[in-house]
Amino acid sequence: MASSFLRMRRSFPSAFRPLKSASSPALLPKFGSRVVRRQASTSSSSSTDSLFVSRLRIFLFGSSVAASAWFVYLYATDTRASFHRWLVPPLLRAVFPDAEDAHHVGTAALSVLYSLNLHPRERTFTKSDPAADALAVQVFDDTLSNPIGISAGLDKDAEVPDALFALGAAVVEVGGCTPRPQAGNPRPRVFRVPVLDGIVNRYGLNSRGADAMAARLRERVRLFALRHGVSEREVLDGLVRVVKDGTATADVVNPGSLQPGKLLAVQVAKNKDTDEKDVNAVTSDYVYCVKRLAKYADVLVVNVSSPNTPGLRDLQATEPLTRILTAVVDEARAVDRRVPPKVMVKVSPDEDDDSQVEGVVQAVCMSGVDGIIVGNTTKKRTGLIPPSIRLSGKEQLALLEEGGFSGPATFDQTLKLVAKYRKTLDDQSLRSEPASGAKDDWAAGSRAQKIIFASGGITNGERALKVLNAGASLAMVYTGLVYGGSGTITRIKREMSEQLQSSRVKDVASP
Repeated sequence: MASSFLRMRRSFPSAFRPLKSASSPALLPKFGSRVVRRQASTSSSSSTDSLFVSRLRIFLFGSSVAASAWFVYLYATDTRASFHRWLVPPLLRAVFPDAEDAHHVGTAALSVLYSLNLHPRERTFTKSDPAADALAVQVFDDTLSNPIGISAGLDKDAEVPDALFALGAAVVEVGGCTPRPQAGNPRPRVFRVPVLDGIVNRYGLNSRGADAMAARLRERVRLFALRHGVSEREVLDGLVRVVKDGTATADVVNPGSLQPGKLLAVQVAKNKDTDEKDVNAVTSDYVYCVKRLAKYADVLVVNVSSPNTPGLRDLQATEPLTRILTAVVDEARAVDRRVPPKVMVKVSPDEDDDSQVEGVVQAVCMSGVDGIIVGNTTKKRTGLIPPSIRLSGKEQLALLEEGGFSGPATFDQTLKLVAKYRKTLDDQSLRSEPASGAKDDWAAGSRAQKIIFASGGITNGERALKVLNAGASLAMVYTGLVYGGSGTITRIKREMSEQLQSSRVKDVASP
């Protein structure tokens, strides 16, 4: 048996060699190890490529989202965006049948959007834009960036003046403000006439009062001073300059608007329960408002023309108006500020005969008032409806409501009155020319050309240019904004620029 085993071992020697461990590298062919390493390298490279592609996709997606959001932001916050005109106003009218509700919602929305920097703002007519120089106008002691303003009534309690300035207006008028808080007339008190783009309102000068408005305006000044590292006194004295567009030049900030080249006007009025026949009591109402608010205004506007405060328009008679305006001017000049605010008076479009206009002008010149705002809402209803227009039953009822009407239909009266007041003011100034060498302050004040702001029916660039050519220094908008949306000011200015440019081209082309 043993010999047989030995013979088999000699015949088949390889069969009887000892086996190596399965884990020994000798069991693995050399090329096998290379294959394994190559597979690992390819897998690692593939994983790296996949991670890079994944990150690239995330980056591109994020960039696309960011770019889209930035585009939407720029479009939605630009007053040139068409939805500000064609979507927002009709939507507000549809959602809020009561026009006053729409007014409050619009003001609140503008306030919130401004606090989030999501408000509509004008991105054209900057200082570097050639069109800006063409629209610049001298008003009082300021060169305004343009001749368009926003009338009082839109921002009754000075809640959103900065948001309104952002729409492109050079002048924003807030108020009217009464000495004590008053609720105004019972609701409903605002009615739309859409076919005429008009509004009838009988708010009745609802106001939170002069103290509340003064506190709000003072807080605005305080925050501005903190942001710019200056004192409130420096802001109010007009000693603060701001650098714009990164240039070395600095512009003086006006203490009311807190901007260069723009003015904040604050409208004041008497309380409804103050007897209009007691001129002393009425005067005290206006003087109280001036004491509280003059410090924060570039222009004070004396409202004696609201049709919704009984007897208020009776104060446009020469004697009581002179007393009121003189007291207001004296108080304004006594304000604790380096440069006092200017004073204007807002007159009715309904008191339009020659004797009434001359009486107002005489009061303006005798009191030292700096200018007139022509005019306000109208009580008249005749001549408002063109023959081609047919009113619905609801619109007919709205037009018959008691209150003042505003809208494009009042423009012809505004234009006529601007021309009449301009002529009468200039004639009065010539008649008041003092003897040679006279240095009387009143005489000097009466000689200075009085400024006119036009308000009523101004909805486009053509109408704005007409009132300016008739003798106004500024065209003011209110109802046009309600129906035209937040892009109205920008649109008017663009139309003005285009018309002026067209006129210059024609002048150059003509022999």
